[in-house]
Amino acid sequence: KTIKYKDYLINIMRIISGTHKGRKINPGNKLNLRPTTDRSKEALFNILENRYFFNNKNVLDLFSGTGNISLEFASRGTEEVIAVDNNFASVDFIGNISDTFGLNISVFQSDCIKYINNCKNIFNFIFADPPYDYENYQEIPQLIIKNKLLKKDGLLIIEHDKNTVFNYEKVELRKYGTVHFSIFSL
Repeated sequence: KTIKYKDYLINIMRIISGTHKGRKINPGNKLNLRPTTDRSKEALFNILENRYFFNNKNVLDLFSGTGNISLEFASRGTEEVIAVDNNFASVDFIGNISDTFGLNISVFQSDCIKYINNCKNIFNFIFADPPYDYENYQEIPQLIIKNKLLKKDGLLIIEHDKNTVFNYEKVELRKYGTVHFSIFSL
């Protein structure tokens, strides 16, 4: 939801479910980001909750921006969430919100491709939400496969616009308005 206050546009996000259900988060204008909409986030998490229990699961949130997805996973009881973004303001914001809410989110400032190449952990869920004009979308699943970052039965979810297409055998495309999710089971 976007509200106008004086001459500023302010994106208000909310945590949809879990221990912090209904909590509103206001990143303000200093981040200047495009958070995943509540409608598409709710649809995505409905899919995930019908397939998985979140306890004892870990998550890597790449291009984490406002931390919208990290906060949702953490609120729903995942064991560990790692949020990675190259923007210091984003990392600072996510860290502060995580501390305020008492959530289990570790935040790292890093280029996401470098992080993937140096990561030694394996994850149940990897979520990536690069800017829609990002030029290396195809590189993300390739590097995750190459570096074996997903656990057996894990999912890679990439948020993108309608212009990005992935040609993989095991990819499910979900569309919610202008938001598209490609869900890979590698």
